[in-house]
Amino acid sequence: MNTDKYISNAVKSIPPSGIRKFFDLVTNSKDIISLGVGEPDFVTPWEIRKEGIDALDRGSTTYTSNLGLPELRIAISYFLKTHYNLTYDPEKEIMVTIGASEAIDLALRALLNDGDEVLVPEPSYVSYAPCVTLTRGIPVFVPTDEKNNFILTPDDLKSKITPKTKVLILPYPNNPTGAIMKKEELEEIVDIIIEHDLIVISDEIYSELTYEGKHVSIASLPGMKERTILINGFSKAFAMTGWRLGYIAAEHGFIEAMNKIHQYTTICAPITAQYAAIKGIYQCEEDIVKMR
Repeated sequence: MNTDKYISNAVKSIPPSGIRKFFDLVTNSKDIISLGVGEPDFVTPWEIRKEGIDALDRGSTTYTSNLGLPELRIAISYFLKTHYNLTYDPEKEIMVTIGASEAIDLALRALLNDGDEVLVPEPSYVSYAPCVTLTRGIPVFVPTDEKNNFILTPDDLKSKITPKTKVLILPYPNNPTGAIMKKEELEEIVDIIIEHDLIVISDEIYSELTYEGKHVSIASLPGMKERTILINGFSKAFAMTGWRLGYIAAEHGFIEAMNKIHQYTTICAPITAQYAAIKGIYQCEEDIVKMR
């Protein structure tokens, strides 16, 4: 049977992930140093693994609330406050996802209508543009320059904004360049974002791997919390890539919209991973520092 005629044009238009294809090719090779997939060099800290084991032993194998365990959302709220001085209501402004990847997909699907443009600074993570395309949006690439340390400058941003621009993906700390945006650099683009009424999807999954100074979230700047969908997770800082656990912090209206999609597709993140992550937040701070 020729299945091609049944496949949607949106799916046909996106290529398979090149980095995943390469990763599959070299998986069994011992002589290649991988600079590909964002995989920590460490296994998940023992206290986190033990909590996962204990959760299974006590029979924690059910669904959770669509938004995630209340205890985990409280822990995430605590983490965001103590690490980045961000205040989010764990009942209404935080949701747990199956990795940061699901969070990106949920945010785009909740925001975009056909033909809406999404600004994607380049170089950046390979999944952004295909996810935009699958939601019938239009990815607009914004090249960044090595002479500017690959940060998004005001001129870069202004040059690509059109009347159709709705969303800016802000991927800092950046994969693959490692670039970070300091507070003063973020402040330079805030007025442009507000002037053009853009929503920011801020992918901060590498926030704890900032080595010079401390990570600053654009959501912490005046006027930006209400127009930022902050995405983070446990894969990088807590070495939990295979546990598939991320989260979103945003205004209640955004969370409500994304949860509509989440509840009809994935329902909830795995309960075992959620309990393990609670342990990670409260008891594995030293492990995070060591792995950094």
